[in-house]
Amino acid sequence: MGFLVFSHMAISCQDPIATEKFYTKYFGFVRARVVSLGDQQIVFIKLGEMYLEIFQAQGESPVLPTDRDGPQYPAWRHFAFQVDDISAKLAEMGNDAKITLGPLNFDDYIPGWRSVWIADPDGRIVEISQGFIDQDNPPLLETDLTGGKTQPAHIA
Repeated sequence: MGFLVFSHMAISCQDPIATEKFYTKYFGFVRARVVSLGDQQIVFIKLGEMYLEIFQAQGESPVLPTDRDGPQYPAWRHFAFQVDDISAKLAEMGNDAKITLGPLNFDDYIPGWRSVWIADPDGRIVEISQGFIDQDNPPLLETDLTGGKTQPAHIA
């Protein structure tokens, strides 16, 4: 596989300015590019190497706003940010932290792992997490990308 990096997520917003302010103020994004399209614009905001591409929504959403940790039907459930201290982050955000679920502790899986889910200005669910770490030697994917079964590493 050649060069490949995750680039961006595009989001349609009822109030693009409110959305841009939310992600720049609380999650450290900075404005990276504005593309003018006549009376509208696309704004790219950047955090590290990841961008959010912000569009003005056209019309109302055909689905009801989601809650808890995001939609249970096929969709993007939520996206997440890691912080050092969830409680400090929620205190920093004050009333702008519209909590939809949690904070929940996942010490049974990873000691110190906690998450809270909040809604952004358009109701998209954003997870704020602390303490998540990768698993040592996670189980292999049982099916390769062509649909064939893979062999466990110890059989090959």
